[in-house]
Amino acid sequence: MAGVSLKCGDCGALLKSVEEAQEHAELTFHSNFSESTEAVLNLVCSSCGKPCRSKTESDLHTKRTGHTEFVDKTADTVKPISLEVPKVTASESEDAVGASSQAEEMVVPEVDKKLLEELEGMGFSTARATRALHYSGNASLEAAVNWVVEHENDPDIDQMPSVPVNTKVEAPKPSLTPEQLKAKQQELREKARKKKEEEEKRMEKEREKERIRVGKELLEAKRMEEENERKRIMALRKAEKEEEKRAREKIRQKLEEDKAERRRRLGLPPEDPSTAKPAAPVVEEKKSSLPIRPATKTEQMRECLRSLKQNHKEDDAKVKRAFQTLLTFVGNVARNPDEEKYRKIRLTNQSFQDRVGSFKGGIEFLELCEFERVEGSEFLFLPRDKVDMAVLNSAGSELDSAIKNPFFGVL
Repeated sequence: MAGVSLKCGDCGALLKSVEEAQEHAELTFHSNFSESTEAVLNLVCSSCGKPCRSKTESDLHTKRTGHTEFVDKTADTVKPISLEVPKVTASESEDAVGASSQAEEMVVPEVDKKLLEELEGMGFSTARATRALHYSGNASLEAAVNWVVEHENDPDIDQMPSVPVNTKVEAPKPSLTPEQLKAKQQELREKARKKKEEEEKRMEKEREKERIRVGKELLEAKRMEEENERKRIMALRKAEKEEEKRAREKIRQKLEEDKAERRRRLGLPPEDPSTAKPAAPVVEEKKSSLPIRPATKTEQMRECLRSLKQNHKEDDAKVKRAFQTLLTFVGNVARNPDEEKYRKIRLTNQSFQDRVGSFKGGIEFLELCEFERVEGSEFLFLPRDKVDMAVLNSAGSELDSAIKNPFFGVL
């Protein structure tokens, strides 16, 4: 199968034609080429029409411009290519022999290597320097520069010269005086310097644009993160409101059931819904009964912790420390229920007073965990037979929630 591209065996580059391979060889001095069935990609940007010859080039174009749509026109540009010498007929062979006998072999002329290096050091390309030295007869550096000045606008000035074998070119006489030659050299150097400065400025502008783009992306990412955090906080607040609403409804239903049970025991008929009291008085009755008849001990603990935080909301750090201390007391008893030292707390201990005792609701929470005042109210003691792991686990869960939830007790 004929190849559709040429592959450089030295660097792996894919080339579409023999001409591109020759240019590649001149620039890199690579000479190991082979036919390849892998086509050179031709991805054309749908937005700006820029052609890209590889996936890497298209990715770089997308990163720079934001264009993501490409049309694959590889099949349209693929042409068979071959490094083999085409077969010719006998008559064609005779014609070719006759023509070759008349044509002379063309080669790159030999030039002074030292002068070539000096010209390249001045900023001239290899082809231009070689052309100048050849047509100036390798006479001198000044002669070569003089030739460049005179032929600067030639269309083929940057093409590598080729001459028949054994051809010699005499050096032309310089048409510029030494002073004019020096001025032209200085002018060329100045042009090269300005071109370099312009390129550096352009690259700096590109880098600045990239920095601005990255900065905008970072700001947008930060804004999105803050927006997501705000939505999360709103969802947490909504969940807490729903939880409180369900708790109130549960308490209301319990009160209605108790009321109906009392009427039944007294022999009274069920209350007529049409004569029931308005909703507002019922809510007031429910609120007044909350401290007296809570739904469960877990809800009592949650309400106790909420009250503690609301009563001391001006000092959030101390409230959090109080919650952590209570969690330590409960955790010690849960892990070591047989150790009396964990079930006995001295109320007059200064550390206990600073962390828990001075907060309204701190001792009440421990009493909800079955701690009792003993020995003249100097100690809080939890009898071994009253250690209830379910109560302790509920207390630990409520404390952990109060510590981790930043909006606990806020609503």
